[in-house]
Order: sequence, then C-alpha cells, then structure tokens
Amino acid sequence: METDNQRYEKLGNFIKARRERIHPTQVGISDTSRRRTSGLRREEVAMLAGIGVTWYTWLEQGWDVNPSTAVMAAIDGFTSQPCSSQVYQVTPTSAS
Repeated sequence: METDNQRYEKLGNFIKARRERIHPTQVGISDTSRRRTSGLRREEVAMLAGIGVTWYTWLEQGWDVNPSTAVMAAIDGFTSQPCSSQVYQVTPTSAS
C-alpha cells in the first residue's frame, strides 16, 4: 500500500511532467525571453492556477501540503488535455 509521502511524490512528478510539456504559447503566454525550460515555468503555472509560487513549488516537490480538489482543478484547468482523473487518483485524501 502506498504511503501519503509516496503519493505526494507521484503527484509532484506528474504535475512537473505536465508543466514541462506545455509550451507557453499554448496558454497565451508570449515566448519572448530566454527560457531554461522548454515548457512552462513554475511561476507561470502558479499564476494560471491562481495559487502562490512557493505553494506550487512545494506541491511539485512532493511536500505534504495537502492540495484541495479546487487547487488540483485549477492546475488542471489550463492544460490542453484533461488530466483530472489521473491527478485525483494520486492525490491523498484530506481529513475534513
């Protein structure tokens, strides 16, 4: 059985892979500056999802930040291909 830490790590790897596959022009961001990544920057994902950059970074790095369904939907919302079912499968459940 997977631990929460393993699920968070899987989630972080998953959203990082999604971020790296999305070109800025696909989501309406002009690609005018030199980029160290072929995909979106963490700052761009956070801006598009309406969450803080630090919080998004922690999520991607697999920290135990307990993302809500609304946050995951916001991250999923700007991608060109739906990934909700995959994201929610690796998101640990939160105690309400």
